[in-house]
Formats: sequence, C-alpha cells, structure tokens
Amino acid sequence: MAARLKIARSLKIFTTISSPTKGQNSEFWGSVSGRSNRVHGGSFGLLFSECFSSSATAAATVEDVPMDAVSSSSADTLSGSRLFGLIKEYEDYRRALYGGLTHKALLVDAVGTLVVPSQPMAQIYREIGEKYGVEYSEDEILKRYRRAYEQPWGRSRLRYVNDGRPFWQYIVSSSTGCSDSQYFEELYNYYTTDKAWHLCDPNAEKVFQALREAGVKIAVVSNFDTRLRPLLRALNCDHWFDAVAVSAEVEAEKPNPTIFMKACDFLGVQPEDAVHVGDDRRNDIWGARGAGCDAWLWGSDVHSFKEVAQRIGVEV
Repeated sequence: MAARLKIARSLKIFTTISSPTKGQNSEFWGSVSGRSNRVHGGSFGLLFSECFSSSATAAATVEDVPMDAVSSSSADTLSGSRLFGLIKEYEDYRRALYGGLTHKALLVDAVGTLVVPSQPMAQIYREIGEKYGVEYSEDEILKRYRRAYEQPWGRSRLRYVNDGRPFWQYIVSSSTGCSDSQYFEELYNYYTTDKAWHLCDPNAEKVFQALREAGVKIAVVSNFDTRLRPLLRALNCDHWFDAVAVSAEVEAEKPNPTIFMKACDFLGVQPEDAVHVGDDRRNDIWGARGAGCDAWLWGSDVHSFKEVAQRIGVEV
C-alpha cells in the first residue's frame, strides 16, 4: 500500500501538467461511451496509465517539468531513480495479479504498427493514375491528399462506413484531380492485396504464437473499412488474432474509447486487463487510455513485438 501511495503522489503532479499531444493519423489508405475507467489498484493504477506508458516516457516527462512548478518534496519524489523504482514496483504488482504477466490481452493497431504500405501512397496514386490522365507530381499528390484528409468529413458520422467507398472516392479525386471510376476501382482494389502491404515486424507470427500459448489474447484494433479482414487473409495473418475490431463494423473510430471497449468485449477481458500498442499518440495512446487500457507507443515505448511480449512477461 505504501508503494501505491508513493506512486499516486508522484504521478498526481503529471495529471496537472501533462496534456495529450495530438498526433497525425498514420492510417492513410483504409487505415464515448460513458463507461467509467476501472483499473486494478484503484487511483494508483488509473493515475499510472493516464500519465505515461513507460519508464522512458516517464523520464522524458520528469525532465520537462519546471522545478518551480512543484514543491521541493514533489521534486524529490520525481527524481529519476526513485521513479524508475516505482515503475518496477507497479509492473511487479501487475504480474502478481496475473500470474507472472502484466496483462491478459494485447490490442494491436493495424496500419503503421502491424502492417505498412510497401510503396509510398503518392507513388502508387501517380503510377496507377498515369494511364487515366493523372499529371500531378508525387509531392503535389501528397500535399493535396493531406489537405483533403484533414478536412471534416460531413457526409456521415464516420469516415469508414462499410466499404468506405464514398470517403475514398473523395480522397482520390481530391488528391489527383481524377474522378474516373475505373481509376478509383483499380486503386481501391490494389490496397486489398498483399502487394500493397507488408508486415512491420517479420517476427510477428512467432511472437503472437508465444503470447497466445502463454494465455494472452490478441486483437487488432483499427480505423479501417471492411477491406481489413480480406487484407489480413491476403497477408496470411488473420489466424494470429482472437478478434478484430474494425471501426467500420463497430461504428466507432479511434480515439473514441468505444472501439477499444468493443475489442475487450470480443476478447472477454476488462479494459484494465489489456494493453494497446499503436503508432499514433492521439488515436492509439490517448484513445486506449480513455477506455481504461494501458498503452505503449510503437517506435518509442516499444520497437518490436518481441519487446512487447517481454514487457508483458512472455519470453520468445
């Protein structure tokens, strides 16, 4: 209990000085409910999951805290070595809850974490579009794409409704200046094939198998249209997962906590039992934490699925 109180006192400072960093959505092509956040360990666990996801993040945050913003006793509490020690105590506490594991379930983002495009989006738009009269350079296509993608989508509450065609037709025509239906269909279908994508981590299958053998359930959580399931089959990785939560199917897009809660429901676990891994700070990290899950930023907190497994407590 003393350790919990020390962590809660230390981390309470972060809740008053830290705020979400809005990240740019990385899920390019096809890429709240009122439920309360319940975390094992009460306010201790909740403060921890809301403030940061790793010791590296914690250290960076500590360095950014102006010393005149906290009392001398608070500054002492936030000293790096002591904070790392408290983090280890927290992880040991979770392992004690789950028989040596820190979490019962792993949620994985799709685009940018599990899979990435094999070629730059603007290159594909231009190469396929040349025979349809597309003349914009790749730089111009990318600029126009970003401008179109950042605009509010007013035709429906969600961008990805069912197969997402209306949204992507708007994106393609805005990006390339070409509204040819045959061009759109060729481009749209291309992004359902294994030619368009590859796995971020070539060791993912081995790691996911070890996690599932250890009793950890795994789900994909993605802002995507209904092409995601066929894409996972095309990449021969659909059988790696116990569930798939697609925004177009559950009618909620990250960072809305609902999609994470749905994924946990599919797996039969509570949000506080799960950790989500994704590459977008706003959609993945803050969205997952809003649902009550832990969250690790891909490329910062963790760099491979082997590292994810090790942090959960599974050796590969």
